[in-house]
Amino acid sequence: MIAERTGYIVWLHDAKPARNLDKYGSLHYVSRKMNYAVIYVNSDRAEETMKSIQRLPYVKKVERSYRSEIRTEYNSNMPDKTRFYSY
Repeated sequence: MIAERTGYIVWLHDAKPARNLDKYGSLHYVSRKMNYAVIYVNSDRAEETMKSIQRLPYVKKVERSYRSEIRTEYNSNMPDKTRFYSY
């Protein structure tokens, strides 16, 4: 059974110690230019993990990712116009 995951964006003072975040969850992405990391943790322990990450000296702030709440199923009421542009 697959556990529910919650994504967090961790803003950092420096991107070099970001590899230490791997012990808190799945480290998905690290931006060295913008100094942030994306980490996924289990939903049942997400709040405790977030509090422990915030205590780290190289972390500015932690934000929850709302990617799972964005609607990804699209429907269109407009007709397909590709047949008008074909030769």
